[in-house]
Amino acid sequence: MEINRHGDHDILIRWNTGEDGIYPARFLRGQCPCATCVDELTGKRIVTPNLLPILVYPTKIEPVGRYAIQVFWSDGHSTGIYTWERLYALLAEIPRSPPVQ
Repeated sequence: MEINRHGDHDILIRWNTGEDGIYPARFLRGQCPCATCVDELTGKRIVTPNLLPILVYPTKIEPVGRYAIQVFWSDGHSTGIYTWERLYALLAEIPRSPPVQ
């Protein structure tokens, strides 16, 4: 597996399965699993897209053991731990750009 920046803001993960995932920064920030962003008791998302800055991007990405990454965001948020399992599951939810006509 390989993780890199994609453009100025997004994150590219090349999975060992041969799949590439380009995770838009704002989408991934909106998926933060920390207790500030998701209610620990109900699992309901507290931080919704309308509460996020339009332009948010990772300033630093660090490994957490062999199971996750921690993303430091331009909006000052950094408490979310994104497991590889969760990131792989998010492949199916990545917003796709409409085809150019």
